Amino acid sequence: MRDMEFRLLGDYVELNQLLKLAGVCASGGAGKLRVAAGEVSVDGQVELRKTCKIRVGQVVRVDDLHIRVVGRGADGP
Repeated sequence: MRDMEFRLLGDYVELNQLLKLAGVCASGGAGKLRVAAGEVSVDGQVELRKTCKIRVGQVVRVDDLHIRVVGRGADGP
């Protein structure tokens, strides 16, 4: 299992966009297809909402990758 951190700059990121920004998919559209196929889970539950809002503290799993969403931190971006 691979782990990575995704630093969130706003309040949330849509799930399909997170997959694109994390390099899992080439586009948001490809991310939507992965979500619709039931290949993505959020906090241990399969997530079928393509534009689900992902916030700091959540963990997204796709294939053998865990994406932990973290905030900016006290020292900036």
